Amino acid sequence: MISFILPAHDEAVLIGATLRAVHVAARALDCEYEIVVVDDASTDRTAEIAHELGARVLRVEHRHIAATRNAGARFALGDRLVFVDSDTLIDTAVLAAALGALAGGAVGGGATVRMTGTLAWYERLAVGVAVPVLRWARIAPGCFIFCTRAAFEAAGGFDERLYAAEDVALSHALARRGRFVLLRETVATSERKLRTFGAGEHLRLLWRLARHGRGALRSRDHLRLWYDKRRHGPP
Repeated sequence: MISFILPAHDEAVLIGATLRAVHVAARALDCEYEIVVVDDASTDRTAEIAHELGARVLRVEHRHIAATRNAGARFALGDRLVFVDSDTLIDTAVLAAALGALAGGAVGGGATVRMTGTLAWYERLAVGVAVPVLRWARIAPGCFIFCTRAAFEAAGGFDERLYAAEDVALSHALARRGRFVLLRETVATSERKLRTFGAGEHLRLLWRLARHGRGALRSRDHLRLWYDKRRHGPP
């Protein structure tokens, strides 16, 4: 069975489209699958929408993305895990490629990311640089990561010492255990972090990371891009 695991905090605006996209892709491939939504301290209709659209819902109170993803993996029933962010749309092509990679012996991998909505020129430039850098560094962006359960458990899951960049740590841990694949197929994810946080905030975060390394990721402090309430609706 394939378990799609969606961490969610106040995602009522976007999660419906994500869940529908998962259903369409999985049904097109005639997969045995489940969807697990890990509702992390939501105050909106995230859980109700997830129930209405056929997901199993696990309620947690972490506000810690690594812990929330790990809780979903423990709750899930499948032997293949696909982590999808609640603002991300997958399609049949990327799911088929991911399952094909696992069937071919890969321990896991990710996809190429494209942003939805309209981006400013400097945002397009940043994304255009980031995509090949992530591929060169063998990092699967956290909005879409797939792996076998066996490899996930052998890697220790997402590193709960980190409040961000847990996808980077898992990518490296999985790659140490076998073939880690970065697909050419794409997923579409919201550009809201680019839209709702200014360039100055992004630069300050990069400066803190440069100064403090992984230590800057061990607390929610200064990680507003991931944990701040200042997020708007869909593009």
